[in-house]
Amino acid sequence: MIIGIIPARYASTRFPGKPLADIGGKSMIQRVLEQAKKATSLSKVVVATDDERIAEAVRRLGEEVVLTRTDHPSGTDRCWEAYDRLVAEGLEPSENDYIINIQGDEPFIDPAQIDELAAILDGSVELATQMATVDSAAILHDPKEAKIVVNGQNEVLYFSRLPIPYLWDIEPDQWHLHHAYHRHVGLYAYRADILAKITQLPPSPLEKAESLEQLRWLEAGYRIKLVATTYQTPSVDSPADIEKILGGL
Repeated sequence: MIIGIIPARYASTRFPGKPLADIGGKSMIQRVLEQAKKATSLSKVVVATDDERIAEAVRRLGEEVVLTRTDHPSGTDRCWEAYDRLVAEGLEPSENDYIINIQGDEPFIDPAQIDELAAILDGSVELATQMATVDSAAILHDPKEAKIVVNGQNEVLYFSRLPIPYLWDIEPDQWHLHHAYHRHVGLYAYRADILAKITQLPPSPLEKAESLEQLRWLEAGYRIKLVATTYQTPSVDSPADIEKILGGL
């Protein structure tokens, strides 16, 4: 069973109430739900929120919602509490349940993107995420874009805000033309038993250094499988981003 969970918190620093923001006549959380439910790989789709206003908006849509604690440091932690509550409330877990963390600020996520990640969840995969090819120096050298070092089995060796590897004797603005760099695309899949374990890990030194949560899992010895994607889904970090998205429709 693969469950799609959409973490949606109200108290965003840059955009309070973001999940309820109107985007062309529908709330953002409604748009994410509608897109996620088109994915053929998901057994169910659930919103995990810490706010009754968001929960009520989801209920009015006739969709499933789980109220979670307000103090979760990440969407990963919120996903685990939601799954744990679903099981406590009667969901029958299976040996190889997976949870896909669907970003609540990507109102036009393509369902096929979810399905291509789900396609590799065969029971042996502990954790999985997506990567896209870096095709410009601007993206490669942007510290807001996490880059991925990949091994020969399409697993993560390392995430960094810096471009790795360093190309000797080549100008940095030409690096992407001489080496296949990849950036992280933040759709995560967790096997349920692994999700239970990684949410108990304390913050790690590399995680603190790079401010990248997924480094905690690597430092603890977990394997993260990668799926290449070509989907470019715009995310909403501020009200101005909504205007940009609507202008592109």
